[in-house]
Formats: sequence, structure tokens, C-alpha cells
Amino acid sequence: MDETEFLRRIEAGEFLEHVVYVSGQRYGTLRKEIERIHADGKSCLLELETKGARAVKDAETGAVTIFITPPSFGELERRLRERATESSGEIDERLELAHEQMNEADDFDYVVLNDDVERAVADLDRIVTKELRDVGRLSAT
Repeated sequence: MDETEFLRRIEAGEFLEHVVYVSGQRYGTLRKEIERIHADGKSCLLELETKGARAVKDAETGAVTIFITPPSFGELERRLRERATESSGEIDERLELAHEQMNEADDFDYVVLNDDVERAVADLDRIVTKELRDVGRLSAT
């Protein structure tokens, strides 16, 4: 949607959470989409910035937060620069934001260390499976 429509929907309270990224791009989660998925008897998995995750946790009973962290700040910087998908200035802004966000990890229900992708995925799978079982959305078998 264009910026005008996005801002209108913010004003109307249609977003569960929304954020403006360093790039200036706006992203958000529409409440009606969450409601639609829940009405189908399914659960949502959202990939969000820390601010958005906190907003969802505050608004949605039973929301579970998982913070995925790099093994070190230096490794995060190396990964971002190696991707070469953003300008140096954008990377510096992302790194500044990431530094702030890494200090928020303890506010989340779980923290997953992303030092080895296969192990991190297995950890995420265990967490999601456990939480779905706890709310009765997945059988114990």
C-alpha cells in the first residue's frame, strides 16, 4: 500500500504493530490478518523488530517472543557487510539499532543464538513445537 494508505490505517488502529525501518520502508501487521488466521484455527509466526514484538506481546494474550541473536556484535557487522545489499551508511544505522536491540534480549521469552544455522533452526523448531503443544494446537505425539 502507498504511504497515505499506510498512515490512514495507522490512524484507524488497523495495525497490531508497525515500524519504519532504517531504509525508510514501512512495515506492519494488520490486526484483521491475525484475526483471519486465528479464525482458521491456526497460529501466527511473525518476524519483527523488538519494538513490534513488544507491541504484539502487549496486545495479544498468549503471544510468545523469541529473540534471535548473533554470536557477537562483530559477527553481525561482518554478516551485514558481506551481504553488500545496503550502503555503508545504512549498515552503520542498522548496526546502531542492532546494538540497542541486543540489550533488549532479556525482555523476550526465549533467546536463540544464531551461531550455527542448523542448530538455531532446531532450537526454533523445539520452541515453537513446545509452545503450540502448551496451547493445545499440536498433539503430544
